[in-house]
Amino acid sequence: MFDFYQNHSLKQYNTFHLNVTSKNFLRLNTKEGWTLFCETQKNKFSIDDILILGGGSNILFLNDVEALVVHPAMHGIQIVDETADHTMVEADAGVIWDDLVEWTVRNGLGGLENLSLIPGCVGASPVQNIGAYGTEAKNTISLVNGIDLIDGKTVELDNASCQFGYRNSIFKTSHKNLLITSVVFKLSKHPEFKLSYGQLMTEVEKLGTVDLRNVRQAVINIRQSKLPDVREIGNAGSFFKNPVVDAEIAEQLKQAFPEMPVYKAAGNQTKLAAGWLIEQAGWKGYRSGDMGVYDKQALVLVNYGNATGRDIYELSEKIMKSVFEKFGVELEREVNVVKE
Repeated sequence: MFDFYQNHSLKQYNTFHLNVTSKNFLRLNTKEGWTLFCETQKNKFSIDDILILGGGSNILFLNDVEALVVHPAMHGIQIVDETADHTMVEADAGVIWDDLVEWTVRNGLGGLENLSLIPGCVGASPVQNIGAYGTEAKNTISLVNGIDLIDGKTVELDNASCQFGYRNSIFKTSHKNLLITSVVFKLSKHPEFKLSYGQLMTEVEKLGTVDLRNVRQAVINIRQSKLPDVREIGNAGSFFKNPVVDAEIAEQLKQAFPEMPVYKAAGNQTKLAAGWLIEQAGWKGYRSGDMGVYDKQALVLVNYGNATGRDIYELSEKIMKSVFEKFGVELEREVNVVKE
């Protein structure tokens, strides 16, 4: 049901490969494990001192962790409903995200293929509303199941209740105490491919037929050409969000910097490319000791071996300051910083 450890290394649980320690670490092998743990251990911990940690692909630890770290390790993928056009697939929180994407493609189900090779686990997908190549998790999420860590009750939230936004959701605000146990995705038996983002269409055409397998492979090819493998170089993918500004501000910037890429966003707003801003500020390929900015994608901060979380955090501060000084645009970290 669960495994409990003290003074447990979190190096394998964060993709920056930071060698920090959790004072108390709980691995839940089943969703019932939390109830069993509570019967014997919960009174020793405050709800304010709990950190839910999945694959650690979007987190930066600055110090060792005093809080109780809860790691959902439940694994399983199953079909829970089906219609003529759609299949409802439930994946447990501990399933590796790309394993789920590969499973859906192998079974001819569309909706997640553009999100191939994103590191992390299924449980984090609704929290961050992960997205890539013109697709976001919210487009396919039907239900999010979880346990309220305060009262131990099970919770089921439909798509609208999750309040999805750009790299945001209710799980970052009023529902921080919800331990996500599984996510139900509504996937299409007749996929409509989204290939207009970046070079995706060109890459798919190189592979031949436009189908699920080739779209997935095209995304993988593009990501591998631009992003470091987390198994080899510590990183958390995109460290910063793409800033969204008023269209008028974007137009002024475009006049001053004609080469600046811009993308229309909701309402009278425009999305800017954070990676381009960082590169123009001179940071692409920067390295100091074991911390740096990836030489193929300025949006990615990396740990080449023995950098600390504080090293990477301070580097991000310098980058944010220089981008603001050059463009007047404030960058926001996409990575969650744990300071304790």
